[in-house]
Amino acid sequence: MTRKALYPGSFDPVTNGHVDILAQALDLADSVAVAIGVHPAKAPLFDFAEREAMIREAVAGIGADQGRVSVIAFKGLVVTAARDEGATILIRGLRDGTDLDYEMQMAGMNGIMAPAIRTVFLPASPAVRHITATLVRQIAAMGGDVSAFVPAGVAARLAARTGR
Repeated sequence: MTRKALYPGSFDPVTNGHVDILAQALDLADSVAVAIGVHPAKAPLFDFAEREAMIREAVAGIGADQGRVSVIAFKGLVVTAARDEGATILIRGLRDGTDLDYEMQMAGMNGIMAPAIRTVFLPASPAVRHITATLVRQIAAMGGDVSAFVPAGVAARLAARTGR
């Protein structure tokens, strides 16, 4: 049986924390669809095509891909996106207890809406546990060096985008 996972998020931008969780997901599933949430009321720093390119570069950097990662956009419910992709596993990364509290609520709701899709929580590795895309954007906007928090290609794009 082929196991397909869906790893949803905004990935604006993809961070070393995201890459860590994706690498772990590839250890569990035969393929992983990285699902970039698109919300019409939100204005991301990077558009879908840019985020897709950054994810593809990051996956090449971990050497775990071998054609097992796809990148899709989704609107609406994550369980609908998972069903549409044929995924039976929903990947959620956890950094701390706050993430766990929120993610448990989401897993419960998703489990009722789509009982055939299992949520799997993956703990972020200690070296990347503190990283958030929000903090990365803020640091970059203020001229800080984000190279320790994101893949090299992402750092270059952030520097170009923020003019720093």
